[in-house]
Amino acid sequence: MNPQANLIFIISLLLGTTITISSNHWIMAWTGLEINTLAILPLISKSHHPRAIEAATKYFLTQSAASALVLFSSMTNAWHTGQWDITQLTHPTSSLILTSAIAMKLGLVPFHFWFPEVLQGSPLTTGLLLSTIMKLPPIALLYMTSHSLNPTLLTTLAILSTALGGWMGLNQTQIRKVLAFSSISHLGWMAIIIVYNPKLTLLNFYLYAMMTATIFLTLNTIKVLKLSTLMTAWTKIPSLNAMLLLTLLSLAGLPPLTGFLPKWLIIQELTKQDMAPAATLISLLSLLSLFFYLRLAYCTTITLPPHTTNHMKQWRTNKSTSTMIAILTTMSVMLLPISPMILTMF
Repeated sequence: MNPQANLIFIISLLLGTTITISSNHWIMAWTGLEINTLAILPLISKSHHPRAIEAATKYFLTQSAASALVLFSSMTNAWHTGQWDITQLTHPTSSLILTSAIAMKLGLVPFHFWFPEVLQGSPLTTGLLLSTIMKLPPIALLYMTSHSLNPTLLTTLAILSTALGGWMGLNQTQIRKVLAFSSISHLGWMAIIIVYNPKLTLLNFYLYAMMTATIFLTLNTIKVLKLSTLMTAWTKIPSLNAMLLLTLLSLAGLPPLTGFLPKWLIIQELTKQDMAPAATLISLLSLLSLFFYLRLAYCTTITLPPHTTNHMKQWRTNKSTSTMIAILTTMSVMLLPISPMILTMF
């Protein structure tokens, strides 16, 4: 793709995200979401492969439906209350429709079917944008309307997302699809706590985005898209592969790593809200996703390729790892000891 065109699309993405996050009026928030959708479409379909075109079409259709629902929800609220302010979403029907629309935009169960397919059809860099920056505007809208959302509905969606995200990722061999189901599972953790402690949702999202960015950028560096090639890629940059192992375990939420922090805080907050059964259930369901993270980690560093297959030997590359990946990897693994400082920021 032409670098100038690429730059325009990236700037439009940032502009759309900024407009949605900083707006008070529903129409401006909707405009930002539309700019975002239109800016990411060329980035999804830039390879002109049939899978990429299919992914762009699916993305366009689902996001258009979700945007229409956002508009419908805000108009219903304005009709009943006379308010166009985002924080004044008080009508129960409006908040129900908005929850469905945001669930569709984010890819929460039962509106999750588009997300793995779209991620599989996109290049790794676009997949990174879809998994991180494109989730920020809908989460910001949930954050601003969190006081009027239905807790029962969100808890149900969250538990279903964690269950299906873990369960459907178990038998995947394509890494992008595994990361898509991982994203659905993490969104479940964010959705369950948004009503009780919205700041925890933001903290969870920031840490999730950081760890996912590390994984996507690492995979892009070693040029790996599926498990079978991941097994033979360890010879390229062995140190980066070792850090990828730790980042995957951090994303799974294992204790001495960064990813444990949001899970720990969310379980603590749910217990304070007398929701111990929900906390127990969502913790048990996250074990499903732990399985496929361990599988990825195993393929990353521990497995030597079988000698009977005719695979190409990967040569060790001399190019140095980018500073960005080095910083992100370190943060993805080592932030737990400074968690009190992070909590004072939130």
